[in-house]
Amino acid sequence: MTQNQRSICVFCGSRDGGRQAYADAAETTGKAIAAEGWRLVYGAGDVGLMGRVARSAQAEGGTTFGVIPVHLFDREVGKRDLSTFIITENMHERKKVMYMNSDAIVVLPGGAGSLDEFFEVLTWRQLALHEKPIFLLNTEGFWDPLVTLIDHFIGEGFAEASLKDYVTVVPSVPALTLALRAALS
Repeated sequence: MTQNQRSICVFCGSRDGGRQAYADAAETTGKAIAAEGWRLVYGAGDVGLMGRVARSAQAEGGTTFGVIPVHLFDREVGKRDLSTFIITENMHERKKVMYMNSDAIVVLPGGAGSLDEFFEVLTWRQLALHEKPIFLLNTEGFWDPLVTLIDHFIGEGFAEASLKDYVTVVPSVPALTLALRAALS
C-alpha cells in the first residue's frame, strides 16, 4: 500500500446469490477498485461474491487486505495469497480491523452477515463515531427492501430522517466508482 492509497471496505455475500448480475457486479467492483489504485479491504474469503471481488482485484494488479476470523477460515476458504492476510479471533475483531483499515464502505448483495456489517457501520455513523461514506450497490434493486425498511424506521419515529443521509444507494459499479471518487477527493 502506498502512503496516500485509499482503501475501500467491501462487505458482501460468501455465496454468489441467485442472479448472475450479482457475480458480475462483484467482479466489476474488484476490477474498478484496482483500476482506481485503491486497496480492497474485505473478509478474506475465496468463496461467493467475496472471492469474486478479491480475485478480480488481484487479476488487475490491485492491493488486497483480507481479514477472516479463525472459525470461518475453512468455511469461507481463507484466501492466503492476498497482499495482507489477517486472522482474527472473532467476528467483532474482524469487522473492527476491516473498518479501521478503510476510508469508505461498500455493501454488495449478501445475507445476514452483510446486513450485520452494514448496520454496524451505519449505527456508528449515526452515533457520530465516524464520517466514512457508506454505499449500497443496488444491483438489480437488491437493496430496495432495505431502503424501504430504513424509510419505515424513520416514518415510525425510530430514527431521524438524517439516517438516510449517511448512506448512498448506487445502481451500478460505474455510478459507485464516480461516487467513491467524489467522496474520497
